[in-house]
Amino acid sequence: MIWSLKDLPPQTGKLVVITGASGGLGMEVAKTLTDKGAQVIVAARDAAKGAAAVAALGPSARFEALDLADLTSVQSFATSRSRIGQPIDLLINNAGLASPPKRLTTRDGFELQFGTNFLGHFALTARLLPLLQQAAAPRVVTVSSLVANSAKLNFGDLMSEQRYSPISSYGQSKLANLIFARELQRQADAHGWGLRSVAAHPGIARTELTKSRPGQAVLRLNVVFDLLFPLFGQDVASGALPILYAATAEDASPGGYYGPTGSGERRGPVGVARSSPVSRDPQTADRLWKVAEELTGTNF
Repeated sequence: MIWSLKDLPPQTGKLVVITGASGGLGMEVAKTLTDKGAQVIVAARDAAKGAAAVAALGPSARFEALDLADLTSVQSFATSRSRIGQPIDLLINNAGLASPPKRLTTRDGFELQFGTNFLGHFALTARLLPLLQQAAAPRVVTVSSLVANSAKLNFGDLMSEQRYSPISSYGQSKLANLIFARELQRQADAHGWGLRSVAAHPGIARTELTKSRPGQAVLRLNVVFDLLFPLFGQDVASGALPILYAATAEDASPGGYYGPTGSGERRGPVGVARSSPVSRDPQTADRLWKVAEELTGTNF
């Protein structure tokens, strides 16, 4: 059976936190979940974009400031949520940035992609864990990428200080996300946290990340890319389906990984995604977990 939005169960009464939901995949996911009855917190850095997203989503959505490239902002967001005390049913670690041509750093000195895409979400999940545990059936969805399959973790240079490659650093951050999602499930099972952790990737979806390709300043190349995209990619709505499946389907396995099942997993119906051996290695996951705890000053 091919899973579609018609199979998505009602979300009435659920509180959802989505990072980076002011546009692209996050916005598409937020729209679907609000349409299904969920209350959605658009957690994003840009207040203007966040306000516009909330205006488009309607009264069931609200914006709250969160900059994943700043651990102080992550802590402030979690502290604010804790004061409110409302249980979080679903956390979707969706926000991300891709391939800045030059090496940049977060406010805390981490390489920007690794710090934002992975470490920011690691710290956020850790700080929101008490609120997740208060929900009846909490779930955490972490968004990875196709590039994770060919990526490597360089523990000797996680911050790309010795050598920076935009694509390699992006791939490393997304591989880290996939490893984190699986290790989060192992930790949850070991410690009785009672949550389900699932990973997903959108294939090659027409998002802001693919529209803004750093370093491609030649308009002609952009036009060619736009013309060829329908042949190997898919629209945002289709790219959001694996994330929505991971977030809502009862059949989504704890510790599972989902994406399109067409050629090269670039597009197509939702199903189990392939992953590299390193993404399934418990020793690598344990090492990454400990490093992330040390770097972010957080623990579970």
